[in-house]
Amino acid sequence: MDDDEAIARSLDGDLAAYEALVARYSALAHRTAYLLGAGDEAEDVVQEAFVKAYRHLAGFRRDAPFRPWLLRIVANETHNLNRSRGRRSELALRLGATADARTPDDPSDVVEAGDRRARLLAAVRGLPERERQAVVCRYFLQLTEAETAQVLDWPVGTVKSSTHRGLARLREEVGGELA
Repeated sequence: MDDDEAIARSLDGDLAAYEALVARYSALAHRTAYLLGAGDEAEDVVQEAFVKAYRHLAGFRRDAPFRPWLLRIVANETHNLNRSRGRRSELALRLGATADARTPDDPSDVVEAGDRRARLLAAVRGLPERERQAVVCRYFLQLTEAETAQVLDWPVGTVKSSTHRGLARLREEVGGELA
């Protein structure tokens, strides 16, 4: 069952159809919440986002893709969480989501790759919030510019400029390792 069918059936009261959407997008929603700063509270953010999405499903534009719409709700819930904390949350990235699937033959390659990854993640954490959000959405969540704009509720031009500035800062910080 594709998203359109699942949405239509959910609107007709079929909870199993909505469960299919939850199953399809749960991991991505968790990763999004986690990467945008929810940390250990990502599960709560995602649960609230899916509840809100279900409640507002009747207002969903059927000609639009579901994924960015849902991720926008997740981003808003994460923002609400961070605001209610009264402090900026520390960004922690799941290395498993970005780890190379190959197993290096040389143990020194493993150490070197881990060191590069740690420096890159530290540099990403150090970016200003808007640049961090743009880089996370574009490169860690692999969203398009349009999807990133929808998720973050920014104009596409802001996504482009924030991504460009963020990548420039990362290049300065970690050098040629981003190439």
